[in-house]
Amino acid sequence: MRLLLAVLTLAAPAAAQVHHHADGQPWKQQARRGPDAEVKGWLYNLGVTGVRVKLEDENPTHLVVGHVFEGSPADGRVRLGDRIVGARGLRFETPHRNGYGMDKFGPDGPIADFAEALERALDSKKRELRLQLDRDGERVDVKLKLPAKVEPYGKDFPFDCARVEEIRERLWEHLAEQQRDNGSWGNPIHDTFIPLTLLASGKREYRDEVERSVRYHAGNTSTEDTSGLVNWKYMAAAVVMSEWYLATKERWVLEELQEVYEFLCTTQYLDLSQVNPKVRESHPGSYPKNAEQQHGGWGHNPGFEGYGPIAMITAQGALAFALMERCGLDIDEGRHKAAYDFLQRGTGSNGYLWYGDSVAGDQNWADMGRTGTSAIAHWMSPHREDRKQALLHAKLMGEHPQSFPDTHASPLMGMAYGALGASIDRRSFEALMTANRWWFLLAECPDGTFAYQPNRDNAGYGDDARLLATAVTAFIYTLPLEGLVMSGKKGR
Repeated sequence: MRLLLAVLTLAAPAAAQVHHHADGQPWKQQARRGPDAEVKGWLYNLGVTGVRVKLEDENPTHLVVGHVFEGSPADGRVRLGDRIVGARGLRFETPHRNGYGMDKFGPDGPIADFAEALERALDSKKRELRLQLDRDGERVDVKLKLPAKVEPYGKDFPFDCARVEEIRERLWEHLAEQQRDNGSWGNPIHDTFIPLTLLASGKREYRDEVERSVRYHAGNTSTEDTSGLVNWKYMAAAVVMSEWYLATKERWVLEELQEVYEFLCTTQYLDLSQVNPKVRESHPGSYPKNAEQQHGGWGHNPGFEGYGPIAMITAQGALAFALMERCGLDIDEGRHKAAYDFLQRGTGSNGYLWYGDSVAGDQNWADMGRTGTSAIAHWMSPHREDRKQALLHAKLMGEHPQSFPDTHASPLMGMAYGALGASIDRRSFEALMTANRWWFLLAECPDGTFAYQPNRDNAGYGDDARLLATAVTAFIYTLPLEGLVMSGKKGR
């Protein structure tokens, strides 16, 4: 729960991809254990080259080397403190953009330029990446020999792409190996997307891992629970157990799902009597003053506490109810509709879902995790008229894909649900993925796993961040297989 607590308790927007500060954040943040523990800071991964870098304001076209992995293509050729100032014989000329806003999202600058150079090198016969370095004020040219096994992405990425197929097969095996003895992978985010990925793979060799995860969720939930940030855990359980039941029809799951449903009914905010009296002092501007405000939503914890219900988890609640209804549970229609009403109150005319149940602006857009989650929740709704809202969400993500890896609080959760929501409309999903191919290209590490890149909130980087980034990448790459009810299995 430590990672979940770190990434989900931030209430205010921070800044864009990547927001760095004069005090050294995020560059000085470190993982204590795991494959990133040797890296002295939270730095950008530059793909399979083995280089990690940071940005700086003084030289906004430079990539400052902060780490080189031993045995990687850059080992012995690139040094700590080197400045990568160009590639393929061309100097980087576009400065990066530091800050938050629709005009700053995306990788434009040396990060995007490096990604383009790397992709071109992977697609060349020599498979050499030529870099121009500034080393102590002197120009140094180096050539990195790229691994033969690392192929470029295909033109129809992520569909019909041999590279995607190779990566997801490898990551499925890796993720299965990381499962703990109790059936968990460590926190509700991992325990959502890893079992869903393995189930969607369609591979029978991962059935045991998925079932162990489902039984973990069943044993870790009940009709009463006083643990903190509890709603995230129950949403994860609802989604995973529902997809498992829909795939297997194992009837024992229904009783467990019923418990989860009953618990979620107690934590959904529907009445002013649920407002915790303490919030009148701690959050005087946030608690509802009438019965309609924030009605139908879920927050981190039961009822109304702190700043109350939020769109990201309310969208998961609407999705959970929709999936459980497909499993045959009797879902209270009033409660379900109240969740959708909450989401629709927070959605602008262009399809962008803001933080709560109010609109940020009819033409605003930013972090798309909430919008993607609402898209899949509306698509799975028992009422077909809700699909219009789902497509509005999906198409917005295709039109404005720049903030995809840069969502609020938990960017990786936002990426997973964002991609899932966009996938209901193939054209939007293709646009989203094409615009963010740079992220997947640069996030891949020399050992084949994927790194968690710095982002606008700079939250959640820690010992298991590499596992989470790897899980989310595998989940997104598995979506084209349509192996879940949510992703198209047996007709959505």
